[in-house]
Amino acid sequence: MHSVTGDLPRSGEPSPAPDMSALFLNLPSPHMILDREFRYVAVNDAYCAVVERAREDLVGRNLFDVFPNPGAGGRRLRESFRHVLETGRRDSIPLIPYPLERPPERGGGLEMRYWSAVHVPLLDRQGRTQFIVQNTVDVTELERLKTLAYGPGGEPTVGVKELLLRAREAEAENQSLVRETRGLRDLFMQAPGFMAVLAGPDFRFALVNSAYQQLIGHRAVIGRPLAEALPEVGAQGFVDLLHTVARTGQPHIGKAVSVRLQRTPDGELEERFVDFIYQPILGENGEASGVFVEGSDVTDRVLAERRQKLLLDELNHRVKNTLATVQAIADQTLRASPSAAAFREAFESRLIALSSTHDLLTASSWAGAKLCDVLRAEFRPFAPNRYKFEGEDLELPPHAALSLGLVIHELAANAAKYGALSNSEGCVEVSWTGDGGRLDLVWRERGGPPVTPPTRRGFGSRLIERSLQGALGGSARQVFEPDGLVCVIALPLAAQQKPSGEAV
Repeated sequence: MHSVTGDLPRSGEPSPAPDMSALFLNLPSPHMILDREFRYVAVNDAYCAVVERAREDLVGRNLFDVFPNPGAGGRRLRESFRHVLETGRRDSIPLIPYPLERPPERGGGLEMRYWSAVHVPLLDRQGRTQFIVQNTVDVTELERLKTLAYGPGGEPTVGVKELLLRAREAEAENQSLVRETRGLRDLFMQAPGFMAVLAGPDFRFALVNSAYQQLIGHRAVIGRPLAEALPEVGAQGFVDLLHTVARTGQPHIGKAVSVRLQRTPDGELEERFVDFIYQPILGENGEASGVFVEGSDVTDRVLAERRQKLLLDELNHRVKNTLATVQAIADQTLRASPSAAAFREAFESRLIALSSTHDLLTASSWAGAKLCDVLRAEFRPFAPNRYKFEGEDLELPPHAALSLGLVIHELAANAAKYGALSNSEGCVEVSWTGDGGRLDLVWRERGGPPVTPPTRRGFGSRLIERSLQGALGGSARQVFEPDGLVCVIALPLAAQQKPSGEAV
């Protein structure tokens, strides 16, 4: 055995600490340490002796590569390791047959050996199993002595036989219970809703399933009180609620409850919405020994419901404003029309212009429309050589797109009747600048008939000027130059208010 060297400590002085590495190497029973991938991290001398392998042949290699066993013994060993990794609790195997390959000097081949093993987890600071320590005992000689005592096919005495039968039945029942328990655990872990078992007066995590881990950002919580493992949850009143459930013995049901969780390391709190139940775990004395937590993350559903309500409110508002716009267009067009036929033609063309912009907005779920798309919709009846656009394309808010669409329609209609688009040579140039917060657009006609200022202002002129005013805060100024009409438009695009009922 390794001994600690040095002078004996004087009275009252602390004893020197033993060399733990040397202690591990010299333990009389076989010990080895595996990582989470079942690779050897350390083995002591007794382990090397019992498996007849040198330390350098083991460390760094996978146990099942060194000692392969696809049979029942290998499966039982893997199950025990996985149990320790998943639960952070020790596990033991009373008897496991596991063949080992004999070294060449002993003739090679496989030799059946019998073992008894205990597996102990070494946890990291977060309570997660980092290594597995195995203490194993070779009980092969005991199995051989039993064979010698009773013979190859011999039977033990009646009393011993009954004792062995009961032991075998107990072992079989234990294995059956183990399989059932692990089956239930698999169901618990794979359940689509989140689940957790909180034990004791401080609500320590005893079990959590995969859905719960996903909800909390895969933090290591097993064995830790909820207030320590998820401090942001405690600060939101959920620990107080757990105390109430435990004290009263009555479950608590929450529907679409908001909870803010830190789902990434050092990340910002993220709001989630959950349906859940806190169910007290009652003992025979009627007192709660813990709380069972079960629920579902319904964040997507809540956000979808909110969006649906927002869309309905927005739709109601837009329908009212669209009807007000149509009513104003009908009223003003009727006043300015000399006949029913002229009214019908002008009214229908303006409704089509309004409809074209609506189609653009519908395609984007009313998120907005591109300026170039609004312009192309109104210039669709004209040949491409009759107009020219110049400027970086901009995204228009819905209300700005509707109003600007009506203005461009009126300008194009006037140009087709009286201006640059009324002959075969004229053209319209539309140029603009903007940065997302403001649009400055210039409509310029060239090559049309000589222009003279009108003697009276018709509905088209009033619509052009008034469509951009009011809640939109824009303006349109028409200049009748000899070469053709020029219309200068200024329109704020950011932080717009919804327009009032009066649209024109």
